[in-house]
Amino acid sequence: MNFGIKTPPQQCSWQDMVDIWTTVDELEVFASCWNFDHFYPLVGDPEGTCMEAWVTLTALASKTHRVRIGCMVNGTPYRHPALTANMAATLDIVSGGRLNLGLGAGWHEGECEAYGIDLLQIGQRMDRFEESVQIVRSLLANETTDFSGEYFNIKDARCEPKGPQGGEVPIVIGGGGEKRTLRIAALYADHWNLPFASPDQFRQKHEVLRQHCETVGRDHRDIECSVQIALPADEDPSESAANAVALKEAGVDTVIYTLRNPYRPATIETLARALETTLESVK
Repeated sequence: MNFGIKTPPQQCSWQDMVDIWTTVDELEVFASCWNFDHFYPLVGDPEGTCMEAWVTLTALASKTHRVRIGCMVNGTPYRHPALTANMAATLDIVSGGRLNLGLGAGWHEGECEAYGIDLLQIGQRMDRFEESVQIVRSLLANETTDFSGEYFNIKDARCEPKGPQGGEVPIVIGGGGEKRTLRIAALYADHWNLPFASPDQFRQKHEVLRQHCETVGRDHRDIECSVQIALPADEDPSESAANAVALKEAGVDTVIYTLRNPYRPATIETLARALETTLESVK
C-alpha cells in the first residue's frame, strides 16, 4: 500500500508547506505529496489566505527529490487544456519525471462567481471536462493534436518539450460521480481518487468504476485507486493508521492524508511511525 500527504495551500505560510514536503521527502513510508487547486480556502476563515496551485507545486518540486508530486485536482474551468498540458510537460521536466497530473471538472461556485469564471451547469461542465482530458492526454503523448468539440477546438497543436514521462504522465481523475466522473475515469484515468470515503463507500463507488471499465473494454485493475483521509493536527495518528488498513482491505491502493492546519512536521513524523508499526502488525 502507498501513502501520500496533501497540504492544501490555505491558511498557512509558504514555509509551512516547505517544512512538510521536505519532511515527507525524507520518510520512505510516503510515496507522494499533493496540494489542491483553489483560490479561496475550503476550511477555516472563508476570507483567509490561499496560495495558487501550480506556482506552489512547481516551487515545492524544486524542494524535494524523491516523492512524486501532484495537485488533487486541477479544475478544468480555470485553464484551457492546452495551457494545462504545457504546464504539465514543463513541470514534469522541472521535477525530473515525478509529476502526477490531477484533473477534475470543478465545483466551487463561490470562486467562479467572484472571478467571473463560467462554471457551467453540471451536464455541460462534465462535457467540457471530458473534452479537456482528451486534449491534455493527446498533447502530452503526440507530436500534434487536432480536436473539434463543443467547448474546445485546436488544430495542428504542439506541446514541446515533453517531460521525461512523455505521454506516460499519470492522469489522476478525482471525484465520485457515478454517471459521468467514473465513466471518464474508466476511459482515461491512470489513477482515480475518491475524497474522504469510508471503506464501504469506496467499495460501492469502485464497483461502479469496475462496471464502467467493463463497458468500455478496460481492465479496472489498470487504474490505481486512492482515498483521501482528513488528518487534523491534534488527531491520534494510530487511529489514522488503522483507518488506512481498513481501506486497504477494501481494495484501496493508496491513502492520501489531507492535513488540517496548523501544519507541523512532527505530525508527519508521528504518522510515519504509526503507519510502519500498524503495517508490520498486519503482515
